Amino acid sequence: MRFHYQSHYHQPLKGEAIAGLFLLLFPVLLPCLFTPFTYASPSTFSEWNVIKPRHLSLLRSALEGKSSNGEQSDLWTPLADQGWRPCLESVNTPSALPQNSEGYLQVFLDGGLNQQRMGICDAVAVAKILNATLVIPYLEVNPVWQDSSSFMDIYDVDHFINVLKDDVSIVKELPDEFSWSTREYYATAIRATRIKRAPVHASANWYLENVLPVLQSYGIAAISPFSHRLSFDNLPSEIQQLRCKVNFKALVFVPHIRALGDAIVHRLRYPPGETEALSSDYLRVTTDQNDKQRPQKFVVLHLRFDKDMAAHSACDFGGGKAEKLALAKYRQTIWGGRVLNSQFTDEELRSQGRCPLTPEEIGLLLAALGFDNSTRLYLASHKVYGGEARISTLRELFPLMENKKSLASSEERARIKGKASLLAAVDYYVGMHSDIFVSASPGNMHNALVGHRTFENMKTIRPNMALLGQLFLDKNITWLEFRQAVAEGHQNRQGQLKLRKPKQSIYTYPAPDCMCRA
Repeated sequence: MRFHYQSHYHQPLKGEAIAGLFLLLFPVLLPCLFTPFTYASPSTFSEWNVIKPRHLSLLRSALEGKSSNGEQSDLWTPLADQGWRPCLESVNTPSALPQNSEGYLQVFLDGGLNQQRMGICDAVAVAKILNATLVIPYLEVNPVWQDSSSFMDIYDVDHFINVLKDDVSIVKELPDEFSWSTREYYATAIRATRIKRAPVHASANWYLENVLPVLQSYGIAAISPFSHRLSFDNLPSEIQQLRCKVNFKALVFVPHIRALGDAIVHRLRYPPGETEALSSDYLRVTTDQNDKQRPQKFVVLHLRFDKDMAAHSACDFGGGKAEKLALAKYRQTIWGGRVLNSQFTDEELRSQGRCPLTPEEIGLLLAALGFDNSTRLYLASHKVYGGEARISTLRELFPLMENKKSLASSEERARIKGKASLLAAVDYYVGMHSDIFVSASPGNMHNALVGHRTFENMKTIRPNMALLGQLFLDKNITWLEFRQAVAEGHQNRQGQLKLRKPKQSIYTYPAPDCMCRA
């Protein structure tokens, strides 16, 4: 480009030249300011600073240490028979449904994959209580996960209806005469057919007194919101067992999720050679070479450490002032600053076990339990807050760590790309086929898999959050002391069956409601 100057600019333009040169060089000197945020590396201009290990002494010892073969064999030993077995007899005997339904029941479910899964189970139970015909539940778009996947995108709807055909009448969609009953219809005004104020953990009688009359008057009732809207206590045993039948038998993922999950499990069991590329045909028949190869064991680590979780916990994760301010701003934006944990100090939260474990801390826990750098680890997570910098210490401890992206090609992942519920469904499926499952923090995925694996008598490590919080606060603790405390504190937290107590979830503790003594 040519610059045309007025005739009176006859003086040397030294200052302007220097300024122009500075502008040209500015992006080179400070590239972070001109890099798209999705590719930015941590810096003083990022939301977090370069993340350094918070427990450096323990980390160094863990990296230097080696586990004995005895420890390894004990770790991988399957759970012994605990004297309990799945028990759904009362809902496995075919029984004729009442000839006439009271009407159609719609439910609108919010939350992520596993919160919605529990809501689906409750919806079937409520339909049974009301003698209603259940319409396949509508899954709301979660503001955090931003996934518009429907029930039929995630679950095998025909299998769902067939398994429950003797328990509840279920339809995929409403007949034409009720086609007006949509989410949009209920969003525009107060409607007589919408039940908006169903209490959390409502009793069966509440539904009979408040929803049944609506069904009988209009032929349809829509409950929104519906998550956590059925009690876990004081329900007939057949209703409790029906909830478990839905959860453990009727809810099966669609074929392409199961196929991708099987491919990932197969590649974890039979790792390809260093020069062997991933094939896009994950439905291939197992090769003779794999038949001869001894299958390897693997751990699934569920690491929910996204921004939503980090902000809601109100804990300090070592990202410096910028990170604290960013999380505080997020709390204000999403919850109006109303977060219970905000009134406590970080030390108080950690000593009470109310802080999710960071990737570094869950890595130290696994190392203390005896897992080492030969352990195959599958990382089940969505987005880790802090990115690869936050995960680096975990990867250093477990270099054989894998995830969906490393084990499946982009072609294989095309149908689940950018869909949080489908991504979580693959992780759930792989989690149910692992030798050991462990979660870095309590939550819906943790609770769902703990319950499902309890039902199948599979080993699951439940971190002792309060103990670990206190151990990590002790900056003078040695690796030997840490290992001894971890081992003692987790002796009875590796899949041992625990009976459900009042108010506890049947989906986390299926015994004794859905399991019987052998």
